[in-house]
Amino acid sequence: MADQDARNGEDKRPTEIPALRWEEPPEGPVLVLLDQTRLPAEEVERVCTDASALVEAIRSLAVRGAPLLGIAGAYGVALAAARGFDVAEAADALAGARPTAVNLAGGVRRAQAAHQAALARTGDTRQAATAALDAARALHREDAEASARMAAHGLALLDELLPAGGHRVLTHCNTGSLVSGGEGTAFAVALAAHRAGRLRRLWVDETRPLLQGARLTAYEAARNDMPYTLLTDNAAGSLFAAGEVDAVLIGADRIAADGSVANKVGSYPLAVLARYHHVPFIVVAPVTTVDPDTPDGASVEVEQRPGYEVTEVTAPQVPVTGAGGGIPVAPLGAQAYNPAFDVTPPELVTAIVTEEGAVSPVTAEALAELCARSRQVTIS
Repeated sequence: MADQDARNGEDKRPTEIPALRWEEPPEGPVLVLLDQTRLPAEEVERVCTDASALVEAIRSLAVRGAPLLGIAGAYGVALAAARGFDVAEAADALAGARPTAVNLAGGVRRAQAAHQAALARTGDTRQAATAALDAARALHREDAEASARMAAHGLALLDELLPAGGHRVLTHCNTGSLVSGGEGTAFAVALAAHRAGRLRRLWVDETRPLLQGARLTAYEAARNDMPYTLLTDNAAGSLFAAGEVDAVLIGADRIAADGSVANKVGSYPLAVLARYHHVPFIVVAPVTTVDPDTPDGASVEVEQRPGYEVTEVTAPQVPVTGAGGGIPVAPLGAQAYNPAFDVTPPELVTAIVTEEGAVSPVTAEALAELCARSRQVTIS
């Protein structure tokens, strides 16, 4: 596996350190990733020179988030093609690196299809590699544009549901620029509300087991000078009971054809709490996250993570003794149930916001119509 670390200056901002970028140094093209496992303590970049390095980065969550995984997968195919590796083999490895996020396989197959079409048309491997790279760059641009449109649609919906303003929004996991070609999905909506002077408080779930809310969402909120407060996942209920939450905004890793939403584990309990307390529960995701081939929530393959992510904690510059390289916080041999995601049924979702607009109520028919409309826009 070929990868290496390259440290950045401490004064850099996320807008100056993109989550992912393509570079072409003299020794050959590379894909450069901001290593999200090192945040917020360090801003370190990982340089991938082949698809196997990118697969490892995806599995270790150095790069993560449904939209960004799709972009990364497409660039991974382009990287394999540009460096003369077996493109089909690289594509299969990349598409299978994480099973729940549908965008990953979608991005991979889009770049692979462009590569195959160019190769069949010209017989020139260099032109085929260029076609794969063009497909990846197009997906990257489209995601940035989709992010801006989702933010606008999401803020309009918030203002419609909460006309008094002063929104107090609870979010889960990380859905900002670290998961997107733009400013994100759910986080982008909260950021738009902040810029418009209508965000009173962003409640940030720490998001077990990998603390992606504490490590990443809080990092992005702080860098954008947003009013935010971090809470443990199991403290959300007391916030609802105290009337301190006006809306829940989350992203999605896969949306089934019936509107069931797979997102980071802990999302489903928030939906139940929101319904009981009559609080809007809003999912923000690009149309590419809707998977018509997954009929319902029961059909979503939920990734199971290693148990040591629960039984151990990691801290920089602290001696480690656990099997996963962390500090044990549970008895030796303790078993852990550690799904990466859970599934929220459509009847608990107030609205799904996409770049093409919002769907509410969430039904299979409404989602299918939105996806068809999106395809027509893309074709035209």
